[in-house]
Amino acid sequence: MIYDLVLTCMCCVIPFVKFLRQLGLVPTWQFGDVYGLDAEVLSLVPRPVCAVLLLFPITEKYESFRQEEEAKIKAQGQEVSSDVYFMKQTIGNACGTIGLIHAVANNQRHLEFEPNSPLKAFLLQSAKMSPEEKAAFLEKDESIRVTHESSAQEGQTEAPSLDEKVDLHFIAFVNVEGHLYELDGRKPFPIVHGKTTEDTFLEDSAEVCKKFMARDPQELRFTVVALSKA
Repeated sequence: MIYDLVLTCMCCVIPFVKFLRQLGLVPTWQFGDVYGLDAEVLSLVPRPVCAVLLLFPITEKYESFRQEEEAKIKAQGQEVSSDVYFMKQTIGNACGTIGLIHAVANNQRHLEFEPNSPLKAFLLQSAKMSPEEKAAFLEKDESIRVTHESSAQEGQTEAPSLDEKVDLHFIAFVNVEGHLYELDGRKPFPIVHGKTTEDTFLEDSAEVCKKFMARDPQELRFTVVALSKA
């Protein structure tokens, strides 16, 4: 099966590079489109890759799967590293911002920040907080809120208000201590998708993305971007 991606600009897509630059991230790593999930297309993505973001539609099939997945993990348990930075999403239509924070927070060993970076300050101050406390802290962070709103206006379509219902959602995939984590602020905890390495991280993330697509084969609204070394 060929996993081509429809890379149209959805209403909740944030211009990632500008957003992070305004928050003080040095552009030594850059987000770029992933145009397909098969091996030949993935080979074109600059390496190394330290994070992957997936934009997908929230459908009835997905919501049913999400509930089953949550119940299964609560019953069986899973081992999550204490080094994983994870936060809940309590701000409407901020999934792109949450995804970016997850991507950056879990890759600080790779990334560089400007002096007095608002994003770096946020990460340092919230590092020891619970997922819920991080969410509340973000609600009060004026610099990130203002940057989110200004960056959202850069899209090709009108940005939705914070309380407008949107059926598209961003999640992040990261490699922490050799394990592939799915980070979704709508979920109560990170999802562990098995082992990974720096060399196989993109391909391993792509395999999980394929499962999202397979659950809704009639849907075309999937977008994948990778954070690669510039």
